Amino acid sequence: MTATHTRPAHTARQEWATGLTVFAAVMLFLVGLLDVLRGIMAIAEDDIFVTTPHYLFEFDLTSWGWIHLVLGAIAVIVSIGLLRTAPWARVTGVAIAGLVIIANFLSMPYYPLWSVVMITISGFIIWALCVVQRGNLFDLSGERTPRDV
Repeated sequence: MTATHTRPAHTARQEWATGLTVFAAVMLFLVGLLDVLRGIMAIAEDDIFVTTPHYLFEFDLTSWGWIHLVLGAIAVIVSIGLLRTAPWARVTGVAIAGLVIIANFLSMPYYPLWSVVMITISGFIIWALCVVQRGNLFDLSGERTPRDV
């Protein structure tokens, strides 16, 4: 007796949902990695950063370094969860991207152009994670079966 295995039909909606999730995961990984590097630079008190006197949200540069280092490390972990289509990763990814936006906005006087770039990328991450509907994702582990997220 032989068994036949049928694969589910690939729909364009599932392909787009999977593509947007992979986009968000890769971008969140890059944001996390760059935030980790920015945090290390700030902790080392590198001369790259400009200090602005009389800034309302003034923290020590080392404090901003630790904030960015921790957010970056969490973002890298969440991006790995997104690639594995973990159910917790989408909500956590949106939350972490939102925190990255807030942290980059508050530390904008120290590195303004880079903060604007990170805010924009994080906005795209939030959009990509929020536009995908539940149940439209393919499993990214290899086998192409729809799975709830």
